[in-house]
Parts: sequence; C-alpha cells; structure tokens
Amino acid sequence: MSMTTTLHVVTVFLGDFGGGATGGNKLGVFLAAPGLSDGTRQAVAADLGFAETVFVEDPATGRLHIHTPAMELPLAGHPLVGTSWLLHRQDAGLDVLNPPAGPVPTWSEGEVTWFRADPETAPWFESRQLASPADVDAMNGGELGVNLHVWAWEDEAAGRVRVRVFPGDMGIVEDEATGAAAMRLGARLGRPLTIRQGVGSRIDVRPGPEGTIEVGGRCAHLETREYRLGEPAV
Repeated sequence: MSMTTTLHVVTVFLGDFGGGATGGNKLGVFLAAPGLSDGTRQAVAADLGFAETVFVEDPATGRLHIHTPAMELPLAGHPLVGTSWLLHRQDAGLDVLNPPAGPVPTWSEGEVTWFRADPETAPWFESRQLASPADVDAMNGGELGVNLHVWAWEDEAAGRVRVRVFPGDMGIVEDEATGAAAMRLGARLGRPLTIRQGVGSRIDVRPGPEGTIEVGGRCAHLETREYRLGEPAV
C-alpha cells in the first residue's frame, strides 16, 4: 500500500555570522507518519537525502524516529530542535519529545529552540582538536567509515569554536550542523559554547542539570510538499 502525506522541510541552526541569516541544516519532518516499517522509513530518508529525516509516530506524545540516509539514530540534535520548533509553529508544541533514546525536554527562549539530554545517548564521533580555525577550514573531507568531528578554538575566552563534521558512517559526506556532536563537545569542555559549523551555522551549547547538556538554535521553514510513502507488499 502507499499513502500521500505532508513533508515539511525546515532549516535548523541558522547562523548570524556577519549579519543576516547564514548556514542552517535542512531537515525533513513528517508530522503524521505512524505505522511505517523500519525499511520504509529508511528508504524514504535515503530518497530525500537530507542529513536527517524525522517520522513522528504520535504527535500527542512526541514519539518519533530519526533516520540518516544510511541508518536510524536513537537521538540527534538538529532533528529534535527542528521538530520541536515545527510542532510549536503548528500549535502542537510539546514540552517533551520521545525519540528512541528516551524522553527529551524541549523549550524555546526567544527565537532559540532548546533541548536537554544526556550526552552519552548521542551518537559517538571521533573528535580531534586542531591548532586553528584555518586548519579546520582546510580539511578536504573525512575518513572512510569514521564519523569525524574536528574543531578549534576561535576565541577560547569567549567560548567560540569552529567545527566541521564528516559523518561518513552515517551516509553523510559533510554535515552542515550537528547537534549530537555539539552535545559531546559540550560535555568534554564543560562550559557554554558558541559553535560555528559548516558554511555558517550556529549551535549554542551549555551545561544542564545532573550532567546533561543543553543545545539550542534558530530555525526557519523552507517548504511544504506532498510525498508518497510507499509500503512494500508483504
């Protein structure tokens, strides 16, 4: 069987570097996609080709699935920020989202949407500190089979960091903005951070209570279109 449902495309972690909006990582969100098989969700995520696609199983409880083009993730940052922001925009906002990793509190402070989670529930990245932002910018790409995260201080006293992420094992050549990696870096450094990733995305990070990390960013809605979800015959 197949059905047509609405796909929302949101950009997450918009930057404000140099004035105006910069960067932002595209996210596909299906707010009404219950009962799909794992294989169907994965095929749709691969077809769309976004770094991540969210399938909301139950809008009332915030139960959802997160897929990269290559795999399902228990938790990821830009899908949680983007989905929370979109639900509030649709007047269906929740205080808690429920990805496979478990309940994740979420809220807004002005234009910034936040979530809080245990950083150990985030996907793991091979993280390497480089000497300077220029060294980060000079990276030609990642390494086969490695989810590589490289970073350098732009201004250590101010907590500003330059980051690039190459999550090759997730089927992504380079990620424009990676909330899960930001969680891991926030836990490692133990202080508030302003992360500039990709071409100009901004991720805000700060310690939360009881060892959690809070991650926030700005979002914008790019488009809404109909998409046919095909379920293979049994």
